[in-house]
Amino acid sequence: MAKKTAKKTDDTPSPLLAHGGKVLSMVTVDAYNAETRSPDGFLGDRASRRAFQAILDDWRDRVSRAGDDPLGDEPSEQISKKELDKMLTEGDAEAAGVIHGAIEEFAQEFAQVIRRFLKLKDWKDTEAIVVGGGLRTSRIGELAIGRTSVLLKADGIDLDIKPIRSHSDHAGLIGCIQLVPSWILSGHDSILAVDIGGTNIRAGIVNLRRKKNADLSQAEVGHFELWRHREDEPEREDAVQRLIDMLVGLIKRAEKDGANLAPFIGIGCPGVIRPDGSIERGGQNLPGDWEHKSFNLPEKLVAAIPKIGDHETVIVMHNDAVVQGLSEVPSMRDYEHWGVLTIGTGLGNARFTNRRSEDEEDEA
Repeated sequence: MAKKTAKKTDDTPSPLLAHGGKVLSMVTVDAYNAETRSPDGFLGDRASRRAFQAILDDWRDRVSRAGDDPLGDEPSEQISKKELDKMLTEGDAEAAGVIHGAIEEFAQEFAQVIRRFLKLKDWKDTEAIVVGGGLRTSRIGELAIGRTSVLLKADGIDLDIKPIRSHSDHAGLIGCIQLVPSWILSGHDSILAVDIGGTNIRAGIVNLRRKKNADLSQAEVGHFELWRHREDEPEREDAVQRLIDMLVGLIKRAEKDGANLAPFIGIGCPGVIRPDGSIERGGQNLPGDWEHKSFNLPEKLVAAIPKIGDHETVIVMHNDAVVQGLSEVPSMRDYEHWGVLTIGTGLGNARFTNRRSEDEEDEA
């Protein structure tokens, strides 16, 4: 399809310390965390990791009525993506057939979900969608995305759909770079980033690699830590302390490695984020009550880590799907309007309009 050049907007960037900002340096966040309902509940519930497992369970149940379950006795939620990928490519033909059936049905549901998103006012004229989340990091996820794209194109919908380039463990960290103007990071070679999800919390050091490419398209995650908090079922304050410990450990690691950390921590977190850093709604899968007005994660982190190096710590938090999408900013400059959908505990979503950078203005 013909690509459009990112247009200039008159929007004023959000204040540097405004969490959940609408206007960032490279994009305007048109919408995020849409909670569109269908007759069976929230639309996003039809295209989540749980939805795929439910579809797979249904196929296994139907096939096993006429004989043995080709996938064995292990519950679907306990079969890893790696194991399913192996069954798909190397396993028994019937097992592969069951998985293919689940992929096809999931793709049909996902295509329908995308059709509904495209009808929303804030998603009008969307030209491309990048797909992230845990399911994307498997051959099964890639096939589901590819099949969804084919179904929509066959239906006459001119839309580019592609997997997020970075691994799901990394995209939500790399995207944090885009939460502040690049000049804030000037003189530094790395930042701290946090990706909070309904199952895991990730914290890592993102190397800017500005010498590789000034647009930060070569940024990569160096050392990072992953905590599967769903397995431990911690209280909210215990989860916050664990995150603080992870960040303090990363700061020490950066010092040991001679990295020049910016005094900035970017955070992606589920839900609608208020300008003060509290969560308005959408944090129901997090450990404890994160939506209480008295709870403010950025404030707690600044109190625990008031300085990074010789400078006061700056923290900016945004919705986790927004941040995953931001990891694709350098590769999406040829579009005007684009979105992100993340297939995880739920279906994260965000829509963007590109803004021109100073370099793009000079070239125009």
